[in-house]
Amino acid sequence: MGRQSKLQSAIAELPPAYFSMVMATGSVSLSSHLLGFWFIAMPLLWLNVVLYVSLWMLTLARMLLYPQRFFADLSDHIHGVGFFTMVAGTCILGSQFIIMVQAYKVAIALLIIGTTLWTVVIYSVFTAFIIRTIKPPLETGISGLWLVSVVATQSVSILSGLAALYFTRQHEVILFFSLSMFLLAGMLYLLIIMLIFYRFMFFPIMPEALRPPYWINMGAVAISTLSGALLTLNDSEFQLLKELIPFIKGFTLLFWATATWWIPLLLLLGVWRHLVRRVKFTYDPQYWSLVFPLGVYTACTVFVARATGLEFLLEIPRYFVFAAQLAWSLTFIGWLKSSVRLLLSATDASTK
Repeated sequence: MGRQSKLQSAIAELPPAYFSMVMATGSVSLSSHLLGFWFIAMPLLWLNVVLYVSLWMLTLARMLLYPQRFFADLSDHIHGVGFFTMVAGTCILGSQFIIMVQAYKVAIALLIIGTTLWTVVIYSVFTAFIIRTIKPPLETGISGLWLVSVVATQSVSILSGLAALYFTRQHEVILFFSLSMFLLAGMLYLLIIMLIFYRFMFFPIMPEALRPPYWINMGAVAISTLSGALLTLNDSEFQLLKELIPFIKGFTLLFWATATWWIPLLLLLGVWRHLVRRVKFTYDPQYWSLVFPLGVYTACTVFVARATGLEFLLEIPRYFVFAAQLAWSLTFIGWLKSSVRLLLSATDASTK
């Protein structure tokens, strides 16, 4: 197989969920920024721009060159939900631009793209799942990746809430939209997590099935916490938010407590998978789905401490940020090694 064939194969097999790399990089960048690690946060912001543009180029190439594979993934229960990472990656990058460099115009453009993508993906994917004649059983059809639909919805809520301050006349409309997305994402989490928990408890689970996307069980409620905390901090901008603050704070703390509860359980399952059942650590794009929750949990804890006045919670992100940075570094090294191997194999093939 020549170099061109290797590249074509990589494009054809590009996972829809690869935008989780942008999600992970963005969450670690934001959490590092919030805790004063600007020398880490800023390079990650610009690296994320490169990753985002590159992934869009590869995705568009896949859609044009291999449309059958691309659209077949939309109705696939395993791969279809991966398209939600495009929405989340877009809006998380937009949030980076507002929080880190106050580039509102760029962020608003990304908000428009992200909202449009969310509308297209959520209705096309879920409709395709519903009308599909042959469907997989629950134990193989559901995974933690389904919760990226929650992450995508909350990412739109967060970016719209941040961008609302840029507008003078429409800010109440945008904040209402942000609130609605926050509530909708909460509903989606409850629906999906019940299926995942049922699958955990009543179906056999092989260690190979406990893939990194199950960490989104935690990441989905962590980003929901972040969304709720930002709405709480925006209460002076919208009368309805003022009236709903006790409700929003209660749900925000519920989401944070749930995210915190998931962490020890997921760590224990990881120990069982890798140390007891000896599943080897090898780079897989799905590991970005593990990095993202660590970064967003760090950021959400900072914001929930600000929104509730619970300053003692700030002790958690001061240490947790290092776990997020380490996980990102190890996964990025794994991605670099994998990319170099692909390039070398393509070069060797083209010389033969």
